[in-house]
Amino acid sequence: MDAIVSVTSDWAIGKDGGLLVPNKADMHRFVQLTRGCTVLMGRKTLESFPGGPLKGRRNVVVSRREGYAPEGVEVFSTPEAALAATSGDEKVWLIGGASVYQALIDRCERAYVTVNECAREADSWFPNLDESPDWEVETHGERGVTEAGVPFEFVTYRHR
Repeated sequence: MDAIVSVTSDWAIGKDGGLLVPNKADMHRFVQLTRGCTVLMGRKTLESFPGGPLKGRRNVVVSRREGYAPEGVEVFSTPEAALAATSGDEKVWLIGGASVYQALIDRCERAYVTVNECAREADSWFPNLDESPDWEVETHGERGVTEAGVPFEFVTYRHR
């Protein structure tokens, strides 16, 4: 399993259920990498998608909400149960939110991080991989600037 996330310079990922930095290149990369794969996420992440479950992917969702069963998703009560439901030979992407990242990040081989060089008011964060002895930068990738003028870089981290 690999994680994919968009963060600000201080590893913030969201506020009130939304992303902090609109970034078309990041969205394109997300679609390109996750299409045809399994995406594992929390309920709030699923509910943040305007079109419902992500098309062209198996949607595995963690929710402790009794009876929660939206069409087109598989629901599990814990991150560990959701991960156990994915078979060993399929590509699984951990896509958020903060509590699901926190619970499963150490089970990931890599983290594909879009680092948006800015700070934003936030209420959720991704673990700071730069401060973790368990993670190292594998590659610095494409750099760019969003339509709003925010510089960004695609960075891939590898779990040691």
